[in-house]
Amino acid sequence: MFKNVFGSGFLVRTAHVILTWVITLILFLHDTDLRRQEELGELTLPVLFVLLVLVSVLLYFAVSLMDPGFVPSVDCDLQFTLGIAEETQDMIPQSTKSIRLRRCGRCLVQQPMRSKHCQTCQHCVRRYDHHCPWIENCVGERNHRWFVLYLAVQLVVLLWGLYMAWSGFSHAPTWQLWLRSNGVLLGAAAAVAVLSLTVLLLLGSHLYLVSLNTTTWEFMSRHRISYLKHCGADENPFDRGTLRNLWSFFCIWEPVVWEHVYFKQGNDTV
Repeated sequence: MFKNVFGSGFLVRTAHVILTWVITLILFLHDTDLRRQEELGELTLPVLFVLLVLVSVLLYFAVSLMDPGFVPSVDCDLQFTLGIAEETQDMIPQSTKSIRLRRCGRCLVQQPMRSKHCQTCQHCVRRYDHHCPWIENCVGERNHRWFVLYLAVQLVVLLWGLYMAWSGFSHAPTWQLWLRSNGVLLGAAAAVAVLSLTVLLLLGSHLYLVSLNTTTWEFMSRHRISYLKHCGADENPFDRGTLRNLWSFFCIWEPVVWEHVYFKQGNDTV
């Protein structure tokens, strides 16, 4: 289920962890609300902040090391994953949409619908969303909801950290003295502000796509995807309504046979 922690992406993960705890340490070393409450013996806020940072780091490693939904190479496992045995192929409802399952030309597995081969991971990934260089892993069927949860927790940590950094700036009679006393904290605040904006945009875009039951890959490459390029510009064969899409994404953990959803939608519109 999990990759080797010392495998591909070790440097990226190490840099992420170091940056996280260095910024946390800076917030505690300067005269921020965290430092002041710690000195007063009021440890509730500092402990909650550290625990939230720890949760964000653990979620980062979980998403980074988790199997995103690699398509198995064994034919019997693939048939089980698809839910379509060879003898029941004729039972798939016919519709105006006509597709055929493709065999990947790189890893030679038969690709379920919505899967894609990742050139970085060298695997086909079920319900492929994108390959994220931040976590050095694909975002797919198994870890997508965890990725969104990680982004939400990380955004809370970053915004809280930005507020704490703001509370630590001290006054000085000149700009030179102000920069000398607040330079390190200013650098940390700038990094946190940039990261906050990045995570906010990522979280917003993923929640929007999830509400439509589409993926980043499908949204960006719709015209090149065999099962979507014949659909209308505003047609999404996997969309079951915003609330149902969100419920299925966050609350239903069983793998979905997207072929069934696709052909059912197509059959309903005939």
